[in-house]
Amino acid sequence: MPDYLILANQLTPKLIAWRRDFHQHPELGFQEFRTAAIVAEHLQSLGLEVTTGVGETGVVGIIEGNGPGPVVLLRFDMDALPVTEATGLPWASQQPGLMHACGHDGHTAIGMGVAELLTQTRDQWPGAVKLLFQPAEEGLGGARATIRDGVLDNPAPDAAFALHLWNQFPLGKLVVQPGPLMAAADRFDIAITGRGGHGAVPEDTIDAVLAASEAVNMLHHIVSRNVSPHDAAVLSIGSLHAGDAFNVIAEEARMEGTLRTFDPAVRALLIRRMEEMLDGVTRAHGASYTLEIREDEYTPAVINDPEMAAIAREAALAILPETQIVQIRPIMVAEDMSEILNRVPGCYVLLGAEPEGGARGPHHNPRFDIHEDALPLAAAVMSQIAVAYLRRGT
Repeated sequence: MPDYLILANQLTPKLIAWRRDFHQHPELGFQEFRTAAIVAEHLQSLGLEVTTGVGETGVVGIIEGNGPGPVVLLRFDMDALPVTEATGLPWASQQPGLMHACGHDGHTAIGMGVAELLTQTRDQWPGAVKLLFQPAEEGLGGARATIRDGVLDNPAPDAAFALHLWNQFPLGKLVVQPGPLMAAADRFDIAITGRGGHGAVPEDTIDAVLAASEAVNMLHHIVSRNVSPHDAAVLSIGSLHAGDAFNVIAEEARMEGTLRTFDPAVRALLIRRMEEMLDGVTRAHGASYTLEIREDEYTPAVINDPEMAAIAREAALAILPETQIVQIRPIMVAEDMSEILNRVPGCYVLLGAEPEGGARGPHHNPRFDIHEDALPLAAAVMSQIAVAYLRRGT
């Protein structure tokens, strides 16, 4: 087996340069044109078969090994977030209002490094590696878009793996576990409609702001009073908008929020209780409501295949000490790698990338950052996992 950590460490200057370049030029989901072009050019320079425009802006590269064998898919996401950066770093975003605030710049650089490492060692493993540089992971359905475009065909992968840098874990801590890791996510939209009017004559109106305020309060009671404490669930209202003037009672209030669950029965309970709460509150005010659960943006839970998790863990032991490989309580964030894991057995892992000093913000924060020493380590881990899968039984 090649020593992928030594090989990856030799790539460190490249990995950092790629990551910082992507960080300076963030692109939102399905708009990763510059990022995808750089990725495609790099893969082509390695002599790989490359397909662009997969799921609109995704890139797929195929590395053929030494003889026939299984196919493993490695996925790396590329998109940024609509966040205004506040790190003050020399390589901070040059795009106003856009930022790589979740580490996808690092993931893209890691994928390019993995492509180089596996191409260098392709004579030492059988089968093929399919590299997916995925667009639009951040709630826009990028994984589904690539699946619709055939990323799981020709050749069809037998296993799939992905890695996320996690800056709230110490550098080098690797989470590898079977079963649930990340929650399913729903987005919902609520509109409450009353009757607008003059702020000085509230008796002639049906105040949508008041009804919405009571609805927010009632909705947040659902998890604490209707969901068993043995079940994991989150209901959060992320935005509430109503009115345009200080002396006008608003006719409509609009809310957006998210549900996070693992159990479909709990999800169904939350949606039913939301309907009942909204119906009761709006009836009491003489208002009306609509609730839309955005099924097109639903993200299933990340559930790791036990056999694939065991392969990933065993592979990681070649790089990290056993004390660095851990399991955690499942977390309520979501990840659309789940769309692939629902179709192909695989494992999603988290690698600690806490910045030096630990002073930066968490994921999706304007002060988010990662420890760049995690980049070669992640490239080595992903390469080791892929080759361990391909060489099992040989």
